[in-house]
Amino acid sequence: MLWIKAFHVIFMVTWFAGLFYLPRLFVYHAMCKDEISNERFKIMERKLFYGIMTPGAVLTIMSGSWLMSYDSVGYLSSGWMQLKLALVLLLIVFHFYCGKLYINFQRNNNHHAHNFYRWLNEIPTIALIIIII
Repeated sequence: MLWIKAFHVIFMVTWFAGLFYLPRLFVYHAMCKDEISNERFKIMERKLFYGIMTPGAVLTIMSGSWLMSYDSVGYLSSGWMQLKLALVLLLIVFHFYCGKLYINFQRNNNHHAHNFYRWLNEIPTIALIIIII
């Protein structure tokens, strides 16, 4: 069980790296003016979203589910776990929303200024603090 927990933490750190960095890339992408930078950001965002963030999310959820299977009734009856799972659900929604924004950037169809993405970048930070506590 300790190995599963260790990998769960590793996968969670990987996922959060993407959750922190992708909105930051969106900030810079929204500010760029030239086509070379625009294309560079598209590549970086694609690699981050599909190569790091999404596998990290899937493996985090799988390993977390595996850990919960050891005592699902006990875990689900705990208020702290219910809050944690609600925040994980919020992060999954956030992940998919970032995917939608990513697709908009890929299609050169961004509708937000860089300040929007700066605020968006705070959501995973707040969720992480609450989940860890």
